[in-house]
Amino acid sequence: MRLSRAPECTAGRQDYNLLVIGGGSGGLACAKEAAQLGKKVAVVDYVEPSPRGTRWGLGGTCVNVGCIPKKLIHQAALLGGMIRDAPHYGWDVAQPVLHDWRKMAEAVQNYVKSLNWGHRVQLQDRKVKYFNIKASFVNEHTICGVTKGGKETLLSAEHIVIATGGRPRYPTHIEGALEYGITSDDIFWLKESPGKTLVVGASYVALECAGFLTGLGLDTTVMMRSIPLRGFDQQMSSLVTAYMASQGTRFLKHCTPSRVQKLPDGQLQVTWEDLTSGKENMGTFSTVLWAIGRIPETRSLNLENAGINTNPNSQKILVDAQEATSVPHIYAIGDVAEGRPELTPTAIMAGKLLARRLYGQSLDVMDYSNVPTTVFTPLEYGCVGLSEEEAMARHGEEHVEVYHAYYKPLEFTVAERDASQCYIKMVCLRKPPQLVLGLHFLGPNAGEVTQGFALGIKCGASYEQVMRTVGIHPTCAEEVAKLRISKRSGLDPTVTGC
Repeated sequence: MRLSRAPECTAGRQDYNLLVIGGGSGGLACAKEAAQLGKKVAVVDYVEPSPRGTRWGLGGTCVNVGCIPKKLIHQAALLGGMIRDAPHYGWDVAQPVLHDWRKMAEAVQNYVKSLNWGHRVQLQDRKVKYFNIKASFVNEHTICGVTKGGKETLLSAEHIVIATGGRPRYPTHIEGALEYGITSDDIFWLKESPGKTLVVGASYVALECAGFLTGLGLDTTVMMRSIPLRGFDQQMSSLVTAYMASQGTRFLKHCTPSRVQKLPDGQLQVTWEDLTSGKENMGTFSTVLWAIGRIPETRSLNLENAGINTNPNSQKILVDAQEATSVPHIYAIGDVAEGRPELTPTAIMAGKLLARRLYGQSLDVMDYSNVPTTVFTPLEYGCVGLSEEEAMARHGEEHVEVYHAYYKPLEFTVAERDASQCYIKMVCLRKPPQLVLGLHFLGPNAGEVTQGFALGIKCGASYEQVMRTVGIHPTCAEEVAKLRISKRSGLDPTVTGC
């Protein structure tokens, strides 16, 4: 279907070398890089309010409703744990220590708003034109943008980059889901505490949110239909949820919600089915948070007007190794592109490299292998490379060696914290020098640990090289350089001594 209002959208057409649709991490990185290379660049960005009415500024998911507020609230929850540890270390702290959601939310939201402003200033400094308009394609070189007030603008460009990202999925087939539920688009912008919360889903978003809500002292339940952290190493995923359960998060496994109703007192009554027993159950919550996946922001772009092909199932844009779509001068980067990791740093690097290929005589393409990431659950899970399952499937069980260890962080000892789930495993090829295929680390500061080892693995590190690396003592990271016990040996992998 052609864009119905395209013929009217003719006034004041503006031409650019590069037009970026989407002001998130990838889009902004691409636009700024192209402008630095001397090109005339425009960014168009428009945030549709969530069904709950939440809206935010320039910067995309990561800045506004993702990584940044998530990590800050995760830190707030970790501080609660440190306060509980403090008496063991001689600090006289009056218990119980109460948490003020409103104060935390205001501080986090103010920081996010400062980042929004910073992005605006950066675009201005680099002479990138910013349009707060909702874009849709008129043809393969032109988009029509509509402001909140309905004013239309035509923009055309030699090259166009689509970097619109995605938004949380609502289970619209469930009665009351849309009317009464919230998503990660809303949780970070709540002025008041969500109170007793049901988190539906087992994605990293679901577990991170449930983890920090529990850490802040809120009664939190996770409802999972199947496995946690699909796509991640499943042994590590089980340990993540086991630790969360030990810290007070409740799990309803193999359950699916069927109805959400609002009670006269404002509470939400949720009905769900236990898939194992077939029985129906009910529970009452203050907040229901849907975290069941994300959908790409492609539906309102009128991609067919430009001849851009998408995957009919995922609705993501099909791209090649150069990030090009089915139309050679139109590109897609980040979460909106098919087969790409939904991670901010990959979108940023892909955007920069694309701009350099277009305007800077570079031939470098994005390498999506061995991308490190971390799940910021109460016990953080960092990984890079293949999971144990992927390694076995790709190379065969007889060709894979897995070295592992249960360890106790020194910080946990005096505070008498349970370290049952602090675990590391390195997945390697069995043939010497035993190339490292994947590293999985569960413990404090997992992101910091994994980032360092990611460089080695990216450079083709072998198990022998890791074993010749001197550790920094006393740290959790040094345990990686001391992984001597293989799963195949059957020996106890628990670390003893210092």
